[in-house]
Amino acid sequence: MPSFPHIQHGRPSDAAPSLVFALVALAQFMVVLDTAISNVALPVIKQQLGFTFPEGRQRSRALGYWSMVATGGAAVGLLLGGVLTQYAGWRWNFFINVPIGLAVSVLITRFVPAHASARDRRALDAPGALLVTVGLMAAVFSFSEGPSLGWGDPRTLAGFLASALLLAGFAIRERRAVTPLMDLSIFKVRNVSGANGMMAAVFAGNLGMFFLLTLYLQGVEHYSAVRTGLAFLPFPVILGFVSTRMARLVARFGFRPFLVLGPALVVLGMAWLCFLPVHGSYPLHVLPGLVIMPVGYGMSFAPMYAAATAGIPHRYAGLASGLITTSQQAGGALGLAVISGAAASVTASLIRTAAPRALTVGYDAGMAVSAGITLVAVLLAVTVIRAPRPAGEPRGGTSDAGLAEPGFRCARGRRWCQAPPARSARPGSAAGQARSG
Repeated sequence: MPSFPHIQHGRPSDAAPSLVFALVALAQFMVVLDTAISNVALPVIKQQLGFTFPEGRQRSRALGYWSMVATGGAAVGLLLGGVLTQYAGWRWNFFINVPIGLAVSVLITRFVPAHASARDRRALDAPGALLVTVGLMAAVFSFSEGPSLGWGDPRTLAGFLASALLLAGFAIRERRAVTPLMDLSIFKVRNVSGANGMMAAVFAGNLGMFFLLTLYLQGVEHYSAVRTGLAFLPFPVILGFVSTRMARLVARFGFRPFLVLGPALVVLGMAWLCFLPVHGSYPLHVLPGLVIMPVGYGMSFAPMYAAATAGIPHRYAGLASGLITTSQQAGGALGLAVISGAAASVTASLIRTAAPRALTVGYDAGMAVSAGITLVAVLLAVTVIRAPRPAGEPRGGTSDAGLAEPGFRCARGRRWCQAPPARSARPGSAAGQARSG
């Protein structure tokens, strides 16, 4: 994560105590570790949602509640984190996960049905996992350190080159591995590719927006930790209201209209936040964006999950669920590095400007980058996502036959698979004689 210049005597300074840097690095490692552990369970949770609830309104409702909890939890965490930081100390932001995790574990063992283990257990593709992990880490490092090292610095360029080579090696490895970590043929389904690209773009803008707006409220407007959390309070309230009503709307209109309208509203809210002044008014400059964006997010997340998993054969359920989770986390990490790096670069270029003004201009520029990245999701929804068609209706497009379960077929261009119709036996055939007998 690029560090914004510290302020000394009203101007930016590059001084950063080594102890503070070490503590921040340790804290960041703990966050990454916590996220990595959580991601082991997320695909299983989404797979359970997808196949416990039948496709249609029930699954849309379940995914709506899931997206409300997943995204709203981040917004509520800002409020809770502010309270803990101000009254209990910042260390409680890490410790609070321990009792919550224990309580959830107890509730899961009592109320959640056991998940049936897969019969065909496969060996982990360790080389593939190592290639993609280190490749993404190299990309995040390069985007994060680019503002401080310089975008033309050999270390920054080496990081980008290493990332490209490692990710290319991952793609080659997955094509040749006997038991690949990721079956790349799933990307032949255009809705899977489009929904994952949308998720990466939307979540990248989401994390960047939260990060920059928090820095603006505390660093420029001098909000306390609690007041900053209260400023975000409308976000989870509106998000919960919209998310819980998406099942009925998706069942009536399908998911594609909301995949276009939702991110478009998010872009509109971010565009409003691109003009934050040094001495801003919360009701005028901040609140409208925090009212518009959760409406768009509430419209987006459940339809994205539905588009990424609808019609996928059961044997690909874990892959589809894990893929959308990976897109969310990788997109958020890369997006946050890019957005914060852009903001830090703009601020650093204004070294002779008064500190509050330099920081604000940098935050506005970063917010514009957030809006631009989210706009990519709108373009993907318009150009890539296709609405599923009723069974029996022909349509040209990419074949999904390679994803079919044994005994199933997938029509050309269709986003789901179905069992072949039973054929009636002809009189005189062996099967017909057996039936008549």
